[in-house]
Amino acid sequence: MPQKTLITGASSGFGRGTALELARQGQEVIAAAETWPQVRSLREDARAAEVDLTVIKLNLRDDIDISHAASFDVDTLVLNAGVMEGGAVVDIPLQRVRESFDINVFGHLDLVQAIAPKMIQRRQGRIVWTSSMGGILVVPFLGAYCATKHAIEALAGSMKAELEPFGIKVATVNPGVFNTGFNDTGAESYVQWYDAETAQIPMPDFGPSLADQADPQEMIDAMVETIVSEDPDYRTMRPQETVAAAKQWQETEWTQKA
Repeated sequence: MPQKTLITGASSGFGRGTALELARQGQEVIAAAETWPQVRSLREDARAAEVDLTVIKLNLRDDIDISHAASFDVDTLVLNAGVMEGGAVVDIPLQRVRESFDINVFGHLDLVQAIAPKMIQRRQGRIVWTSSMGGILVVPFLGAYCATKHAIEALAGSMKAELEPFGIKVATVNPGVFNTGFNDTGAESYVQWYDAETAQIPMPDFGPSLADQADPQEMIDAMVETIVSEDPDYRTMRPQETVAAAKQWQETEWTQKA
């Protein structure tokens, strides 16, 4: 049975791929993009793919956009939009940290609080958070980004327990390093504020970590499965080698010294 799904951050990467694939499968999709040029571009992508998408503008820091998105009565809400800001924790401007939380966490929480009551009322629905490998482990010099994803993990875990009695499923998807352009953007994000002469900690070269990124189709397929499956896993992490790294990190946290 076709479901109605709203996906934030659908102008590129995992969101775009997931929106187009769901539409190809006959699902009703509301694909949200941050700016009007992105909206128009995504509409063109849908036409080129010969699928039907309802494309809306959704800036997660805009109350009017949030209200408009919440007017759609959806079966599944996919909280996928995000930004990545690089920088050592002791150097990164607080403005960048606040913006990261505003988009990755608070904007999505605002949307959840606007849409979830409809799901509670009908005692059915699904909420999928796009977290990250950075929601489980920590990547040095991406502490602010990982902090937002750790916050998402806490919110999703609480929501799962709180909403389960109302028939609402809550899940997370946790991408590793995939070649969507998102990680490359994060690697460049500090250059306009960073000053090597005044910084407390020198920034490393991110190049080697970006040299062998995985094919995003693997994550897109996993996201689609989480959205459409009758009985989805709570956590879905790809690629598989990242799962081992995340579990090792969790074990290390209990044994390492300060």
